[in-house]
Order: sequence, then structure tokens, then C-alpha cells
Amino acid sequence: MKTPHILVMRFSALGDVAMTVPVIYQLARQYPDLRITVLSQPFARPFFDTMAPRVGFMDADIKHEYHGIKGLNKLYRRLTAKNFTAIADLHGVLRTQYLRTRFNIDQFRVEHINKHRREKHLLIMHDHKVMRQLPTSFENYAEVFAKLGYPVRLGDFKSIFPEGGGDLSLLPEGFQTKEAGQRWIGFAPFAAHKGKMLPLEKTVKAIEQTVKRHPSCRVFLFGSKREASQIPQALQDMPQVTLVSQYLSGMDQELILMSHLDVMVTMDSANMHLASLTATPVISVWGATHPYAGFMGWNQREDIAVQARLDCRPCCIYGERKCFRGDYECLNLIQPDDIVRRIEAVISGK
Repeated sequence: MKTPHILVMRFSALGDVAMTVPVIYQLARQYPDLRITVLSQPFARPFFDTMAPRVGFMDADIKHEYHGIKGLNKLYRRLTAKNFTAIADLHGVLRTQYLRTRFNIDQFRVEHINKHRREKHLLIMHDHKVMRQLPTSFENYAEVFAKLGYPVRLGDFKSIFPEGGGDLSLLPEGFQTKEAGQRWIGFAPFAAHKGKMLPLEKTVKAIEQTVKRHPSCRVFLFGSKREASQIPQALQDMPQVTLVSQYLSGMDQELILMSHLDVMVTMDSANMHLASLTATPVISVWGATHPYAGFMGWNQREDIAVQARLDCRPCCIYGERKCFRGDYECLNLIQPDDIVRRIEAVISGK
């Protein structure tokens, strides 16, 4: 009899791959005799390399080596050599649909994600909008494993790191010591789409107000080097502010730093999900999108999320559409003090 071995497919995006972690963690914990192999893009390896002895990771460069039908056939031949007994498609896009069709033809057990497209369409309608909480991505992922015969109890996962956070000694000098009583506050002010990003000047003012209230704090700004170049020089020159991209290399180092933050302020973006995997409280800012679509970070509180009350929200699921009003009022209504008050609430334990 073959050893049970599940292939889990989820290629992108970064935040969506991060959201598989609590579910796969619980799957591995509840079924210790089950082998699990996660198939994703190379960036995702830090999530899974140290998860559990029976959780493996396979990277697939789908943009080059495994591009197109010819590349997917090559990838399929590589996968069939691994003796999988079940296939979990947590992505549900053309690439994974093609692969799971090949697996179905060869009579593997295959299940795929239900993305609840109709419910999401009703959520973003201009007229007759249906405002209700949809199943979260965590629940959608868990449903796939349940269909394969492995129901997962969600809730026990806390962090990818042991209690106390990641090892600061693995970071460059200047990041290795957190002084007693000092507040470390993260800001990730960028997002892939305009509909998800607070006007930068509002984030700058929130940082300035936070530093004024906590002069001894350290503020860490997350974002790529290209994004960080948009930060005003006056803010960069503040002794309390550090641009993370100038010092840290790789997501694994950023995750270690996030695990030692007292609070993190993010947009509805990948950084929300990364910080959530380190048990750091996240104040998430929502514009054109909405937590009802099911993408709130793991174990994060909606009551400290920042969002404007507008009848047109949400107008899209991923923030990619242009504002039909033309003014992005959903983001412009948000004030820096809305963020600062929530930072104070988290720091004070409220």
C-alpha cells in the first residue's frame, strides 16, 4: 500500500500562498503519517522548509522552464515520479486546471478550490449588492483537503516561528537587539493596485504622529527598493525610521523582523499576510476591497481594520479596477489619526 502523499498546488500570488500556511500546518499536525508536497514558485520556499519533517517543497519556474503546454507536460512528468496519492489544487487557474486534468486522466484522486465567484460578484455589484461575509481563503483551502478525506480543524496555528519570534541574530547589525520597553512598529504603505493603497502622504503623517507620541520607537518601512524610493527624504532622515529594503535581503529576513514588531500597519496586501504568519497584530487599511471577500489576514481583528463606510464598497475583489466614481473616496476619507488611534489601542492592549 502506498504511503499517503498529497500534492498541493498553489503558484501565486504571494499573499495567497502565505494563506495556505496555517491550513497546511494543521493538516501536517493532524495527520502525522501523511506526506505533503507543496508545489509553488521559488519565492514561497521559506514558508515550508521548516514546517514539519513530512512537509516538502517543490519549486516550479512556470514563467520559463515550465512555460506553456510543453513546459506543463514536462512538469507533469516530473510530478508523476513522486508517487502522489492525491492532488489538491488550491489555485484553480489554467495551469493547475491543465495539470489536474492530466492527473484525472491517469486516475489520481483530485480536488480543487471553490472560489465562490458568484458570491463575490454579488458582493461587488453597484446595484443590489449583497453584503455578507464569504468563506475565507483558509476555509476554502481546508474544504479541498476535506474532500480528499482529510478534514482540517483550523485555529491552532500561531506563527511560523517558536514563541518569542525569529532569531534576530540572523539579521544584520542594527537589527539584532530590541531594547527593553522600546516599541517596534512596521508600516507597509504600498500595494499592487491604486484601489488598495492609501495616499502616501496620509501614511507619512501617521508615521510622524506615531513618532511624536513615541520618540524612542523604531519605525520599519517595508517595500521594494523601487517603492521605498517614493518615501519623502524628510521621513527617511528621521532617526527612528528605517527602510527595510536597504538592509535586509530576502523574505526570510523580513519575516524574522516582522515577528518582533509590536504592531504592523499594512494595506490589503501580501505584507498583511506575511505579518499574520508571525503572530504580529496587523492594522490593515482597506479601500476598494473589503474583508468580506475572505482575504483578511490569519487571526487578525476586523475591529482594528481601517475602512470607510461607503455604499459602493467593495467595488472589486482584488483592487485592480479603476474607481467608477473617479475620486477613490474610499481611501481619501481615511485620516492619519484613524491609523494612529488603532496603533495606540494595540500597544495599550485594548
